[in-house]
Amino acid sequence: MEAIKIILWVLIFIVFYAYLGYGILLFIIIKIRRLLGLRKIFTGNEDYEPEVTLLVAAYNEKDYIDAKVKNSFDQSYPKEKIKNVWVTDGSDDGTPELLKKYDGVTVYHKDERAGKIAAMNRGMDFVETPIVIFSDGNTTLGIDAVKEIVKLFRNPKVGCVSGEKRIVQKGVDAAAGAGEGIYWKYESTLKKWDAELYSVVGAAGELFAIRTELYQHVEKDTLLDDFIISLRVAKKGYTIQYNPEAYAIETASANVKEELKRKIRISAGGIQSILRLPELLNPFKYGVLSFQYISHRVLRWTLAPLSLLFIFLLNLVLSIKIGFFDFNNIYTWLFWGQVVFYILALIGWYLENKKIKIKILFIPYYFFIMNLSVYLGFNRFIKGKQSVKWERAKRG
Repeated sequence: MEAIKIILWVLIFIVFYAYLGYGILLFIIIKIRRLLGLRKIFTGNEDYEPEVTLLVAAYNEKDYIDAKVKNSFDQSYPKEKIKNVWVTDGSDDGTPELLKKYDGVTVYHKDERAGKIAAMNRGMDFVETPIVIFSDGNTTLGIDAVKEIVKLFRNPKVGCVSGEKRIVQKGVDAAAGAGEGIYWKYESTLKKWDAELYSVVGAAGELFAIRTELYQHVEKDTLLDDFIISLRVAKKGYTIQYNPEAYAIETASANVKEELKRKIRISAGGIQSILRLPELLNPFKYGVLSFQYISHRVLRWTLAPLSLLFIFLLNLVLSIKIGFFDFNNIYTWLFWGQVVFYILALIGWYLENKKIKIKILFIPYYFFIMNLSVYLGFNRFIKGKQSVKWERAKRG
């Protein structure tokens, strides 16, 4: 019994640390550093204004072309210094033909569809500017996005800059919209603190940039191109910085089924990334970066979801021994607390896409599917069933 209790509390600590504890610890460290005057804001050369390439790897994005191109042309950065490059491999809906009607847009197309990362690798062969900015075809960038990204590259130690992903909320939020929006707000806060401590651990694929010279061609079966590309830059001794003023706007997934599809792919890609970046698990070599990587990413893709399952099972065993209604015992409260949480997740599922706006019920549901996706993603990864060809989730 004692051994079960010890294991249970260790697992509870892992889950708490992965989702909340790391954020609390990060907040304390940041506050202490600020009090000690260790926070340094690099200003650099304010006249730094290099040419940049806005690279979009797109597959069948015809419905978004006009808005995306206009959005790119409307950037506050000097127009003559932005090279707009699109790679439309495999598109058969008229995307490349529509793009070619625009002056100032360079299109590279071939009929074969090999996946997003293959298109990015091919597109990078044509990039000649010192900075390349990656963006998705269906996302809208803030008007100052390019300018705000370039600003951080004034620091020669910065090799990658991640923008902020902002989720557009509808008047009536589905579980996916409410959960995803809250999750990304929390993630954005952690990224700000990560960047202030040392480096962000992974960029957002909707909007991120790197120094072109640091790009390494990525394996064609890579599932999380943004994550692998950015962390390989960090492995070279550069930092990944974060600028929330450089943002990309995207609507939430149409429903939880679509969000689960997206999360499963991310989870499968997370497992793949951990296997491809084993060196980053060594804090003796990568120091603070390893600490951030393990705390912010690795635990969420491995031990935390696994711990949730065993916490419930071990707590169930203890409750059988102690009694389910002995409320003088902390393990009884813990067991029924879990039961209530999962019931709330079930209610959140029932209310999904209903016109009943109770966000607090969508939070446990989103948390549940986020962890369920790790199990499904792991299963898909080991069976080799996760295609490198991105199946875009339907957006609200």
